[in-house]
Amino acid sequence: MATRRVTRSFVPNLLTTANLFTGFASIVYASMGDYERAAFFILLGAFFDMMDGLTARMINAASEFGGELDSLCDVVTFGIAPSYLLYEIYFYQYDELGIFFASFPAIMGALRLARFNVQLSSFEDKKYFTGFPIPSSALIICSYLIYYHLDDSISPKSKDFLAFFVTIATSLAMISTIKYRNIPRPSLRNIKSKPVLHIGFILIIVAVIISKGFLLFPFMLVYLVMSAILHIYKWLRKGDTLERSLEEFDDDDYENENDYN
Repeated sequence: MATRRVTRSFVPNLLTTANLFTGFASIVYASMGDYERAAFFILLGAFFDMMDGLTARMINAASEFGGELDSLCDVVTFGIAPSYLLYEIYFYQYDELGIFFASFPAIMGALRLARFNVQLSSFEDKKYFTGFPIPSSALIICSYLIYYHLDDSISPKSKDFLAFFVTIATSLAMISTIKYRNIPRPSLRNIKSKPVLHIGFILIIVAVIISKGFLLFPFMLVYLVMSAILHIYKWLRKGDTLERSLEEFDDDDYENENDYN
């Protein structure tokens, strides 16, 4: 009787499946009105999403199957779950129109992942993404809803503006062609080459932990907005030879555009 061998891809695929479970759990808790726990499971899903890719690269187990599975799970955990959380907390009051707006993160996230998959040229870790990563979009939405929207000290008018702004801005950013830097990968070589970047990233993580998550939304919002501003600035300066040095300030990272995901 033939036996089936467990391949190296089993571990990263198991982590990816755990990501899908957290997305489903988030939807269940959101439907029960436990919004904080629903947001926590989306955050937990982001952890599994980070670990599955890291594990696959460490043991050289990256595959097309794993990539497709990862995208399917991401649509649920970072697309559908945040959209449902948006509807349950805020957009329910607008009836059918609320369903329409709340669906934006799920729809745009699916489009972004589909584009990512068809443009994928290798399984190497990329320094830049084209379009806002869908896990980052989910983190912005969840951190806003839990720490700010549910805060009674914020005025209703501010909540109305922020809810629509966060929903629309993150959704459009996902399908944009703006280049967003991937999170720094701590290694001796990377730390030596860009010490300020890594120190700043570590300080941000520490600040978020100390604030018990309260500072996650403003930090992520700055990441979203500043990356867009930098991208537009470079685009406007592209043809100016006097600014060519600014264009090439990070030339070792800004490689062929087909390498961005």
